[in-house]
Amino acid sequence: MTDKILVIEDDEGIAGTLYRGLTFEGYKVNTAYDGPTGLASARDDPPDLVVLDWMLPGLDGLEVCKRLRAAGPTPILMLTAKDAIADRVQGLDAGADDYLVKPFAFDELLARIRALLRRAKPSEGGEVLKFADLVMDTGAREVRRGSRKIELTAKEFDLLELFMRHQRQVLTREVIFDRIWGYDFGGESNIIEVYVRYLRQKLESENEPRLLQTVRGYGYVLREE
Repeated sequence: MTDKILVIEDDEGIAGTLYRGLTFEGYKVNTAYDGPTGLASARDDPPDLVVLDWMLPGLDGLEVCKRLRAAGPTPILMLTAKDAIADRVQGLDAGADDYLVKPFAFDELLARIRALLRRAKPSEGGEVLKFADLVMDTGAREVRRGSRKIELTAKEFDLLELFMRHQRQVLTREVIFDRIWGYDFGGESNIIEVYVRYLRQKLESENEPRLLQTVRGYGYVLREE
């Protein structure tokens, strides 16, 4: 089945280039040129992935991203001219799964889209990982704590899977950066702390005991207290 991509970009030149390029690559593409229209399009014709500009009329990309994320786990790739680490963290903090700075190479955009779509889809031959009352099905990309299903973004899932595959093993920040974000972030970014906070909020939303522990000055570990 053809993957459907929603491009929300107010620069008609960039939007047109993305539409033509992604259509040529075999994707079904819808476009919107402002925040409210983009949200309406996502609601009325749900996409498999959203390419989202930061600076939009009506509602900016951060607010659109937050609303899209609240509505579900659809992968979101944010585009922006803002290239400071603090800006990237702010975009990811709003719920984006990945971040690409303008100007960008179209081949890199395609690679990131493929990676996000691949992670968002069930795959054959997955396995079930278990720790305490936490269960992860890597094939269906589903996570449960007890009987409660936990909705995770693609990047949250990848981070939790890393911990699930290294249970009771302390992972340094360097290892986590390399495995999850290595191509895009340096040691000064607090993106790991941001995503650990996301995971804890979701894993502990019904006051369950903490499983993701901080080892101060070193990193994090999945273990029971």
